[in-house]
Amino acid sequence: MTAYSELANHFGRVAALSNAIGILSWDNAAMMPTGAAATRAESMALLDVLRHGMAVEPRIGDWLGAAEADDGLGPWERANLREIRRLWTVQTALPADLVEASSKAISVCEMRWRQARTDSDFAGLLPFLSEVLNLQRQIGQAKGEKLGLSPYDALLNDYEPGGRSEKIDALFDDLATFLPGFTQEVLALQARRPKTPEPQGPFAIEKQRALGLKMMAALGYDFERGRLDVSTHPFCGGADNDVRITTRYDESDFAKALMGVLHETGHALYEQGRPQAYMSQPVGQARGMSLHESQSLLVEMQACRSAAFIRFAAPLMREAFGGSGLAWEQEALLARYTRVEAGFIRVDADEVTYPAHVILRYRLEKALIADEMPLSELPFAWNAGMKALLGVTPPDDRRGCLQDVHWPSGGWGYFPTYTLGAMTAAQIFEAACKAEPEILPSIGRGDFSPLVGWLRSHIHSQASLYETDELLTHATGRPLDAGVFKAHLRRRYGGEG
Repeated sequence: MTAYSELANHFGRVAALSNAIGILSWDNAAMMPTGAAATRAESMALLDVLRHGMAVEPRIGDWLGAAEADDGLGPWERANLREIRRLWTVQTALPADLVEASSKAISVCEMRWRQARTDSDFAGLLPFLSEVLNLQRQIGQAKGEKLGLSPYDALLNDYEPGGRSEKIDALFDDLATFLPGFTQEVLALQARRPKTPEPQGPFAIEKQRALGLKMMAALGYDFERGRLDVSTHPFCGGADNDVRITTRYDESDFAKALMGVLHETGHALYEQGRPQAYMSQPVGQARGMSLHESQSLLVEMQACRSAAFIRFAAPLMREAFGGSGLAWEQEALLARYTRVEAGFIRVDADEVTYPAHVILRYRLEKALIADEMPLSELPFAWNAGMKALLGVTPPDDRRGCLQDVHWPSGGWGYFPTYTLGAMTAAQIFEAACKAEPEILPSIGRGDFSPLVGWLRSHIHSQASLYETDELLTHATGRPLDAGVFKAHLRRRYGGEG
């Protein structure tokens, strides 16, 4: 076998183990009884250590050296070597005992978070979250020393390869300057318009689920390679060719679950559209989380809050819940789905206020990783940040610093990819609609195939063949341009469209 073949076979086995971990992680969040938490933590820790051991196999360095000298490899194979070397370099920075300790701490903390969130009990979660944070600092330090990065940038690099906080700081500072004034303009514009009534519940969960499944089918979700379930925090997970999504239901507001389903379906379409030929290889994985979040936010925000989508969806909503009257008309529903309102919950936020939620989390996690703020002060700092950025103060920690699962589950460095993803989504959707003018008219008829086909060709099927900026340039003609996102917000919400 050639050195490249050895690497491909080896990382195919790593992928098989990752698939098993992915299904167990989904089960943790969606199905597992709480009494199984300790046993599951042991199992997950063992699997994580085994995967880590495979990823740092000493022969990988020799194989890489030989394969990189092979002139007969094509562009996909070359890109795969780049991704394997990136993964190997990062993983060799970590000792196995740190991987095991982190895995166990995360499993325990995530289970504790569910009850703490329900009870609004930050103090009860604090010792478990402190352990996760301490281990994430150690991981960031170890990776940072290997990569020549700060601990935070080393953690960010796991989710956004090549991403750096210096660049994100500039982007987010610009948004933090732009958004407060723009938000006030939008709120004033809304206040001058006649108020429209809203659909009144209760909305039965089984009817909400049926509507969600119908929308997933319209988008092109492959139910033979996935499923829809319920979890405390909506997510997309599972394994290669087994892409599972979750949502959560509120009988007083069907829009929350529906938008959650649409968001996670955007993630799932990306996963289901990755190239089968390289599915088990690092090059076949999604190109970082800003691209991944762009696909979920493109579906949820760009496409499914458009007038075209509401034209298609309004009759289905009326049929699903037996709705009638002005509140169920297209114009009223569009006003509902494009209403801007400063709220407490990130996943329910509108496009205009959503970035403020992310900027807050990004600034806080940077300070916590750098040990510039005691974790015990997180609730106070969170509430102060919400007041400064959005003008609201959460009434309790359940609607404040306990609302997201990311930190308890070890996702430190993930949060900035949401707003990077929102900016990327605006740029990709603009490029897609310019290239395929039938995209919006087709969405109005419930036909998403022009949009999904363009995404399959330009984003999904490309996986990690290119670096992030290179992929975005290939797809849209330029690297990330925050001005596109601002222009989109002005058109949709500022009365310029």
